[in-house]
Amino acid sequence: MGIKVTLRSYIISRILLTIPMIFILLTMVFVIVRVLPGDPVLLHFEKMENPQAIEEMRVKLGLNKPIWVQYFDYLSGLLRGDLGKSMQDFSSVSEQIFSAFPATLELAIFSMIIAVSIGIFLGVEASKSYNKPKDHAIRVFGIVTYAIPVFFLGMIFQIIFGVTLRWLPVGGRTYPTMEPVGLKIPLTQPPGGFAAHLLLSCIAGLVPATLGFILLKMKGKKITRKILGLLILIFSATWILWAGLGWHYISMSELRIATGLYTVDSLLEGNLYKFAEALRYLFLPSLTLGLVLSGVFVRLTRSNMFETLRLDFVTAAKARGLKETTVIYGYAFRNAFLPILTMMGLQFAALLAGAILTETTFSWPGLGRYIVDRINFRDYTAIQGAVVFFGILVSLVSLVVDLLYAYLDPRIRL
Repeated sequence: MGIKVTLRSYIISRILLTIPMIFILLTMVFVIVRVLPGDPVLLHFEKMENPQAIEEMRVKLGLNKPIWVQYFDYLSGLLRGDLGKSMQDFSSVSEQIFSAFPATLELAIFSMIIAVSIGIFLGVEASKSYNKPKDHAIRVFGIVTYAIPVFFLGMIFQIIFGVTLRWLPVGGRTYPTMEPVGLKIPLTQPPGGFAAHLLLSCIAGLVPATLGFILLKMKGKKITRKILGLLILIFSATWILWAGLGWHYISMSELRIATGLYTVDSLLEGNLYKFAEALRYLFLPSLTLGLVLSGVFVRLTRSNMFETLRLDFVTAAKARGLKETTVIYGYAFRNAFLPILTMMGLQFAALLAGAILTETTFSWPGLGRYIVDRINFRDYTAIQGAVVFFGILVSLVSLVVDLLYAYLDPRIRL
């Protein structure tokens, strides 16, 4: 009970610390983007218009107000979940961000897979061959990959694999007419209309209520009026929710499931050719970013494995005649993995927020390129919205990593 209370308080404290961090980040960005040279109104017109049109646009964007009024107006909108409208095309910033985010997420996932696979494998191999030529070669590889600029490595790969060999595309996510649409399920109304659909939907409410009842009986709990009321509430809520959502999609005649990740959506669509094309376009930017990040995991894995391999329990495992692979990965690596797990989470968060150079080099339509474009237009609202989104995202990933660390190592939460 004490451990649960301690872990709960740790979670609450981490969440409370996240709120002022995001507030400070937002305030800094709000001030910095307005200090930088450039006027979004003049950039909107591109050419000098009459002063009346410029002033009308300034009033429409709210830039005629004092800066402290603009700040509190933006905060009030943010508290309502509104990231505002773009100062260039007046479209919703939230829609723009969520439209570009899947591309960044897909790039980050595949880059992290490459970085972790290469980094951990080479780090383990280096620790097994400590101070030998193999170890020195892997250390040099780790230093070089970590030090090389990501845009330079990306351009080298573009020249070799895209221009010279013509094996892989050098930019974009796929052909303009090849975007996967995900899974489409045609829906038809039942013969009895909404009444029949409502009646059939009661099955959806019975399932969780029945499972809850069975679980309580297995634990030997007595079904009191309070518990019976809770089960009825679960049944009713699930029934109504299922009936409402189901009828909504039935009225649309189609249920579409799409994630925005081209590799996933092409598989949902069942089109292997689109899946192969999505991988072709994804390979070069993922390899570039993954190789640069792999140097961190090479050095971290090598140093932790080197210390773990010399501990007594590893020596005892070797003395029992276990296979080297079992000793390395079954015993030593499991104990050396905790700091690697932490680094994986932090690097993944950094990937989501810092893939700007890679996205720009490969014309990858993600959030990185979106921010660069918005900065060029001095689109204050879009820049602030993207930074707030990144800040919340990085904070959530860091929070999950901290909680995993605290769960795996109880000493952290004491």
